[in-house]
Parts: sequence; C-alpha cells; structure tokens
Amino acid sequence: MTMKSKSRLQREREAAICALAVGIVSDFTKRMGHLSTRMHEPNTQCRPIANWMISEVRGDPRLLTGVSNRSPAELAKSHPIAPVDIADLARLSPSDLAFLSRDWPLLARPEQLPPDGDWRSWLILGGRGSGKTRAGAEWVQAEVLAAGKRTDLRIALVAETLGDAREVMIDGASGLARIARRMRPEVEISRRRLVWPNGAIAQIFSSEDPESLRGPQFHLAWCDELAKWKHADETFDMLQFALRLGEAPRQVVTTTPRPVPLLKRLMADEGTALTRMATSANARHLAPGFLAALSARYGGTRLGRQELDGELIEDRADGLWKRARLDEIVVKLAEPLRRIVVAVDPPAGGATACCGIVVAGLKENGQAVVLADCSVEGTGPAGWARAVVSAYRRFEADRVVAEVNQGGDMVRAVLEGIEARLPVTTVRATRGKFLRAEPVAALYEQGRVVHAGRFVELEDQMCDFGPEGLSNGRSPDRLDALVWALTALMLEGGGEPRIRGV
Repeated sequence: MTMKSKSRLQREREAAICALAVGIVSDFTKRMGHLSTRMHEPNTQCRPIANWMISEVRGDPRLLTGVSNRSPAELAKSHPIAPVDIADLARLSPSDLAFLSRDWPLLARPEQLPPDGDWRSWLILGGRGSGKTRAGAEWVQAEVLAAGKRTDLRIALVAETLGDAREVMIDGASGLARIARRMRPEVEISRRRLVWPNGAIAQIFSSEDPESLRGPQFHLAWCDELAKWKHADETFDMLQFALRLGEAPRQVVTTTPRPVPLLKRLMADEGTALTRMATSANARHLAPGFLAALSARYGGTRLGRQELDGELIEDRADGLWKRARLDEIVVKLAEPLRRIVVAVDPPAGGATACCGIVVAGLKENGQAVVLADCSVEGTGPAGWARAVVSAYRRFEADRVVAEVNQGGDMVRAVLEGIEARLPVTTVRATRGKFLRAEPVAALYEQGRVVHAGRFVELEDQMCDFGPEGLSNGRSPDRLDALVWALTALMLEGGGEPRIRGV
C-alpha cells in the first residue's frame, strides 16, 4: 500500500468517525447545533469532538434523548461504522483532548451563547461566578474572529473603573487575554486598548469618566457590572451615541442585578434580549464547597437571591429608605460648605470586616450633603485608620466622629497614632441601630439631605435596612457611619464653622 493510499484511508476513517458524531449530535440540545457544520470537516479536530460527545453521554445520559442507552451494535446498525471504530475513539491523544477542552461552543451552557433574533442589547443578569463574564468575553472574541483576516472592527470595553476593566475584562480568569485560543489580542495598556492580529481594536473606558466616550465610534461594546457604575446614566448615554458603525451595532451587558433605574429601563427596552444565570448553574467550575457554604448562609435571603440567583430584588417593604427617593437627590455640588465631618464605624468582625467611613458636609442653607463613601474592607486597625485620615485630609474636614462601642479608647489611639493632631470626637451608641437611623431617615424625607454622587454599596445597605437590620444579618457598617455623620451635622451640631469649596 502506498503512502498516498494510507493517507486517503486515514481521511476516510476520520470522516466516518465524524459521521457517527453527527448522528449522535442529532438529539443534542441547542448548544450542540452550533457545531453541526464543523462535524463534516475531514480533519483531526473532528476526532476529539466525537470522543467528547461519547464521553459526555457516558458521564451524563441526560444530554441525549433516545441515544444514550443505545448499544454499539444499535449505533453501528444506524450508522455505517463497525463497533471497533467506536472503541478506537477512546485512544485519542492528550493533545486531541486539549483541543476539545478549549472549544467554547461545546463547553458553553445554552444561556452563555448569543441569543437568536434581531437584538441591539444582550443583557446578562447573573449571580456571582455564574459565567457571565466568560460569556461576554467569548462574544467579543467570536465577533473579532468572524470579522475575517483583515478588519477595521472597533469595540468599546466599559467597566466601573479602569482597574476593573484590566483585572476582570482583560486579564481576569475569564478575560479576553485569557480565553483567546487563536487570534490573541495584544494589550497596549498605555493606550488603554487591545489590538488583535487582524486589525480589530478594543478601547477601554471607565464609568468614572463619561466624557471620554465623546469622539470615538464603535461597532460593538461590552459593558461589565453596569449596575454598580458610578455615573451610570451619563456613561451609558455617551456609549449609545458612540455605537454608530456598521449595519447593526450591538452591545453586551454583563452584570449582577441591582434595582437601579438604568437597568430597569434596559430590561424593558424592546431591543434587549434578556438572559438570566444562576451561580448554581456554574457549580462545576467553582471551588468545592463554595456554593454549599454561601447557600447555607445566604440561601433564601434578599442578598442571596440577588448575588447567587441573579434576581432583581426591589426595596423591602419595611425599609427606611427607597431607591426611587435616593435617585432623586443626586446632585452636582458646586457651592462651598460651612462644615465637613468624617464619620467612622470601626469593624467588629475581624480582619475581613468592613469599616464604615462616610464624609458629609453642611451647606449654607442648612442642607446636608453626603460627599463620599470611603469605607474599606479587609484591613486591620492601621489600614482603616489611614483611610480615615486620608478622607479627613482630602476633604479638609473639621472633625472625625468615631463610634467607640467596639474598640473603646483604642479607636482614638489608633487614629491619633496616624495623625497626632487629628480632631476626634468619640460617640457611644445607647440605642439600637434602627432607632438611631429613624431620625436620619426623616431628614431624607424632608428633603434636607442630598448626595453628591452614587454610592452603590451604601445605598444597598440603606434600602435593605429594616427593624431587624439587614436581610443578610450582617452589620450595616456604611449605614452606621452615615447615621453618625448626619447626626453630628444636623441633629446635635457642634464644631466651629468654616467656609470652603469642594
């Protein structure tokens, strides 16, 4: 037998194996249909695909209907391949299996693949670790590959901060630089962009700077964690004006849901295709015990339904604050303030707990302004004390108000250890958190408090706080600091007034 005839025989054998794979895949779910055209290609990549299908059937018979229980003889009867050929699939090399392990259309869950239809926005609402970031990155990479060998495709990547864009969307475990199997992009971080070998370019933007989206124009966009953007409406509006290239500009939005107005409007838009993902659906790719531990602690709670199940949770009925009201009081501060305080609620739960740090000021007309939420998590006493002093200096505050229920004199000592002349007023809670928060909530209802920006984590605690505390049972550290700041400014007074601009 000549070498040529051996090669022909090998190709015929591989084509026969692919034919069997096509027969098996006929009863697969929708995700298998994305590979039907590839099954006919007479190359070695078809062999691991066929092998994977058979191994998946053996491991999870639910993937097939009417096929998984069929014997090799029955399969051979319906397909012109002998049983020995089926057995040969188990002898594939590790390299064949490695190829298959990175094939996204096979590995993806159905909800991680782009929906059918004529949509402008694909909105993916998912719990933590549900695979929404991977879905967004794979969509972008697939669009780049589909653009051909040479293209002028332009893409916008928008995150809450530039650091988030780099650490999650690009370099993260499911980021663009990690998931690309071929046509891998080069990261030009100094120019805030990614460049693919075929000429496609993705630029990086932050919700902290909506104006940076003026000027550029794009075919596609990927927005990550939109529900926690700092200037969500302004950034999203500027992006829509920039999506003006090509015949059908599109965008993917991946986010954990929060009941913010922009997200609600996007969900109601006729041009939006909505996909929901639960953390439990991605359990096989998460650390052992992770899902069980979180479900045991947060299962059934408002926070668990939002962060694990990807549900959009509205305000609690017995809460002191409502999101609709908080949306109305966000202002751009341009006038001077006559007094500024930094309130701190030291953590009581160890090194991983949150230290609430809130900065608020008083206007000439007697209205209070919440200037910043500078809270920090996972730091020791020296760490949160430095954060307090930093906020004090940044806003040129008059005084630091520190609760000492948990730390006593240690709180003052730690703060003065960082800044010896730091003016510290210590306060001690003698009433419950809800009773202390009610007068402050009344100030909001009277229109006597405004916010100088969006403080997502703080607002989450405000709208989830009721007579029994937060629904997840944790301490409302940020809210406690807010209550102390506004109490010092408006309910108790004190301190020497000074005039300054912010």
